[in-house]
Amino acid sequence: MMNTFQDLKIKKQLLNALADLGFKKPTPIQQESYSTILGGSDFVGIAQTGTGKTIAYLLPILQYLKFSNQPHPRVLILAPTRELVIQIVEQIELLTPYLSVRVLGVYGGSNNINSQKKALAEGLDIIVGTPRRLYDLALTGLLRLKSIKKLVIDEVDIMLDFGYKTQLKNIFEHLPTKRQNILFSATMTTYVDELMGDFLINPVKKTISISGTPLESISQESYAAPNFYTKANLLNYLLEDKEEYSKVLIFVATKVNADRLAETLNFESEISVIHARKEQNHRTNSIEMFENGTSRILIATDVIARGIDIEKISTVISFDTPFYPENYIHRIGRTGRAKQQGKAILFYSEEETALKDAIESLMNYTIPVNEWPEEVTVSTQLTPEEKNKPLDQEEQYHKKSSIEAGAAFHEKSAKNSKVKPKIKSYRANLKEKYKKPIRRGDKIQNMKKKK
Repeated sequence: MMNTFQDLKIKKQLLNALADLGFKKPTPIQQESYSTILGGSDFVGIAQTGTGKTIAYLLPILQYLKFSNQPHPRVLILAPTRELVIQIVEQIELLTPYLSVRVLGVYGGSNNINSQKKALAEGLDIIVGTPRRLYDLALTGLLRLKSIKKLVIDEVDIMLDFGYKTQLKNIFEHLPTKRQNILFSATMTTYVDELMGDFLINPVKKTISISGTPLESISQESYAAPNFYTKANLLNYLLEDKEEYSKVLIFVATKVNADRLAETLNFESEISVIHARKEQNHRTNSIEMFENGTSRILIATDVIARGIDIEKISTVISFDTPFYPENYIHRIGRTGRAKQQGKAILFYSEEETALKDAIESLMNYTIPVNEWPEEVTVSTQLTPEEKNKPLDQEEQYHKKSSIEAGAAFHEKSAKNSKVKPKIKSYRANLKEKYKKPIRRGDKIQNMKKKK
């Protein structure tokens, strides 16, 4: 077993950089992947978020990369979000102060394509990018991908969730067939399996702690709350304790909820918001302010649930229960890092009970439910989205037998029950609407009868 980075026989320049960063021992995924990637085999790493995946593929790549003046990149790293691209570029820069490596991050969402084109013209060794922007640059002819020797796809499952499948296939057409493919993912979905089958040659697959395993360093708890404004009241109450909740990351389901929650909370000067509709500068500033402690609270959609490595997050709060149970694991993986104790709190409404059940089933762990604090008001105010739900929530929430704020819910809503409503086919609906002609082709007669 390789206990130190020296055991991996890494070149001195990389060892010095690792020492500067205070890294002494490789994590399990770093140990498992180093020699395989260095040896040139196709590799698939399945590892939970926060296990050091980025360094796991960067170390063997940087060990292999020899100095070159060639203009076109030799390594291509694809990531699903701008934030992750920025972070991977930063990680490469931290690992290469003693090496001569030219790296560029490319992503859309701001008017930066001209500066990216200019940087491309100067020549580089590693290009990191989101699929859409990378493909746009490849189409201009400025980015030539025929010199690529190693292709890394980071957070493959999220990449496919984001609908990047077509862009990935288009990019593959611009790549040389003889190359090494490296895939990293936190979950093994059928899409990931499909992608592996499509273009990997006898890959070596390593799985380190399946994504359903709750991290031991994170304590988990939950609150049952009937609606958005009750959840907001609870959040206001909890966040009053600034010592306990010193650095809080709050996840919401939608961009609308992110903005609405920021306006509803009492801590305006301490809040940053980040979601896909925000400009790139705003997103970068929000993360910086949260990182350096200017803002104590960061409200985010799942766009940053992966890859963003912010230290010393005291608590992760899932304001909305995530639709995909794996996303809960990635959310809570933001806290309890680097052997520190973390805390995760889940808010769930009656409609979200089935989602909570799915999370617990994935983790094989029941999240404890806290008693409702007496000081917190249960609101009857509903958001427009809650009002438009087919279920008459107000009526449901005032039936004591059905629900009490703070209690675990037992009664499943119609949409979560196992009895599926009968759905009529398009043809059956047409038949019902226009009736069947008395005789075949006798449509005129039938129309008369209708009148």
